[in-house]
Amino acid sequence: MKWNVMHSEYLFKTPFGNLRNDSCQMADGTIINDYYVNEYADWVNAIVLTQENEIVLVEQYRHPGNGLFLEIPAGKMEDGETWEQAIIREVREETGYVSEKPPIQLGEFMVNPATQTNKVITFLIRDAQKKYEQELDDTERILVKRYPFDEMERMISSKQITQLFSVSAYYLAKNHLMASADGKDLFLTKNGS
Repeated sequence: MKWNVMHSEYLFKTPFGNLRNDSCQMADGTIINDYYVNEYADWVNAIVLTQENEIVLVEQYRHPGNGLFLEIPAGKMEDGETWEQAIIREVREETGYVSEKPPIQLGEFMVNPATQTNKVITFLIRDAQKKYEQELDDTERILVKRYPFDEMERMISSKQITQLFSVSAYYLAKNHLMASADGKDLFLTKNGS
């Protein structure tokens, strides 16, 4: 049952996200004071495959993670954008890659519904080609890398890729590709079966 919010106040608001403090009453009457809620914008990410069936990854330093992370392209939505528009823009800005094929939505997931309000929407982009230079923000330092798609699973197992949303997106894309006729051809060709 939905909780009743008795009082809510913002502790701070930033362009990145807000921190809200709620007092709530559960359905059984229990009162919870000081329930902290992180409000963030939804974000999008994508498995991007080139015409040669290589996956496009980005490597960048992540301050909270205290190191370099190899990830799929991702970013938050901007005002007025659809999810599809946001992922096309993010992939183009971060990598320079675009595709004439529309993005395929693989899933829509709550990031952490215990403390966060945002969702991540995951896409698959096929037949991408590098047609642009990167358009990075002033604080972004992103190195674009390409790997054979079937290498991704080994990279996950060997902890070269540890970002959870990149891992889940890979398995969503793999399942989608295995279920499609052209995807079966991709895996048969790559694995020599």
